[in-house]
Amino acid sequence: MNTPKRSGLGRGLGDLLQRTDPELAPPSGDAEELVSVGGARFAEVPIAEIRPNPKQPRTVFDEDQLAELVSSISEVGLLQPIVVRPLDDGGYELVMGERRLRASQQAGLSTIPAIVRRTEEADLLRDALLENLHRVQLNPLEEAAAYQQMMSDFACTQEELSTRIKRSRPQISNTIRLLQLPAPVQRRVAAGVLSAGHARAILMLPDASAMEHLATRIVAEGLSVRAAEEIVSVGEHGTRRAPRSTRPVELSPAAEELQRELGERLDTRVLVSEGRAKGRIVIEFAGPEDLERIAEILTT
Repeated sequence: MNTPKRSGLGRGLGDLLQRTDPELAPPSGDAEELVSVGGARFAEVPIAEIRPNPKQPRTVFDEDQLAELVSSISEVGLLQPIVVRPLDDGGYELVMGERRLRASQQAGLSTIPAIVRRTEEADLLRDALLENLHRVQLNPLEEAAAYQQMMSDFACTQEELSTRIKRSRPQISNTIRLLQLPAPVQRRVAAGVLSAGHARAILMLPDASAMEHLATRIVAEGLSVRAAEEIVSVGEHGTRRAPRSTRPVELSPAAEELQRELGERLDTRVLVSEGRAKGRIVIEFAGPEDLERIAEILTT
């Protein structure tokens, strides 16, 4: 089986640790000096040397979800490294990431990005990773994967993330939502072909097929984020290609000011569109909790 192509895009949380493989280290000067993480390092570990965790409570994994992860790994690589501990005989025992390990095996990887943890002080490792999170340059997809892994593997709350990296909870939620993109679209975001703004517009679509179509159209036509948002808002994201002369309607000064003020007040993306007779205001929210937060602001 062919080994999936590597994108050279980093390794999510792996970028927050010292590398044992010199060729994987980021160029000097790209980020602030990282805080030392005692008892932990990042490495590409041979899958054949990893033993399953005997304490793993899960024995059955959803096959559809596993297949989706295999597809994602084949497209963009594994952005959430597993966590292992070294054994006396030179091998490794899995600590976190059973599903990621199985998917990597099915994708044909011979090695897997891993955090090699010698210490049992999980809290110290979590705190050091949080401290380093704002010190490295991650692309939007790596950033989303790092946030998600901090929450799932290291029991970090969105509140802790918000406080430590000085980003609002809605910003964190919206970034994590990038992981909901279909794998081909994720690859374009990771490679910088699509911006995070483009990705957020694409995520407003109802299904993967529509998302992939709009992503292809954005690249082919060189559409701006605003143009992509307009396409979504007026429902032109099907297979029909709009004439090249079609441009988003310019907002009036009053509408632009309303869009800006609402976005700042609600701490989320707000889209105002104007037509000849009527217009539309779209307020984006990251989930049920974020919707309740926005509703509370609007009703007080």
